[in-house]
Amino acid sequence: MIEHELLFLGLLKDGPKHGYEIKRLIEEELFPFVGLKIKSIYYPLKKMEKLGLIKKDVGREGKWPEKYVYSLTPKGDKIFDHLITESFLSIERPYFNIDLSLYFLPYVEKKIARRQLRGRILFLRRIRRELEALQKTMKPARKHVEVILDHDLDLVEAEIRSIGRLMETLL
Repeated sequence: MIEHELLFLGLLKDGPKHGYEIKRLIEEELFPFVGLKIKSIYYPLKKMEKLGLIKKDVGREGKWPEKYVYSLTPKGDKIFDHLITESFLSIERPYFNIDLSLYFLPYVEKKIARRQLRGRILFLRRIRRELEALQKTMKPARKHVEVILDHDLDLVEAEIRSIGRLMETLL
């Protein structure tokens, strides 16, 4: 839940937002970078409201129906500062799904392993192209997003090189 709290509190740092706007930001802007899937935004928002981290007000724009607008409380702002600091200092060993397959590699025919690894490299190259396309379409004022893209590209490149070396040993 810490990642979710950081996500929601961070989205409210630059001002109040209604639920649909929060959902759109998560799905369209953040998901490509953080991969957090949120089934419902309203459950975590309600939980954070009960904890006093955010407050909910009823808002209306023109003739549109009323909607809830969420904003950060001073307590939420303090918790955000704590969570962001914790996040910067949190270092965990990365685990990749492929690691389990590699553990059992001695039981896989080399021909099949090479085919699967080639497929993985093709998939990784597609991810690299998507990240590079994002870099080209990125707004100039979004330096923090550029940093994320550079980091993700470095990781993808490292895995492509690693899988390539592995395939050489399987020849």
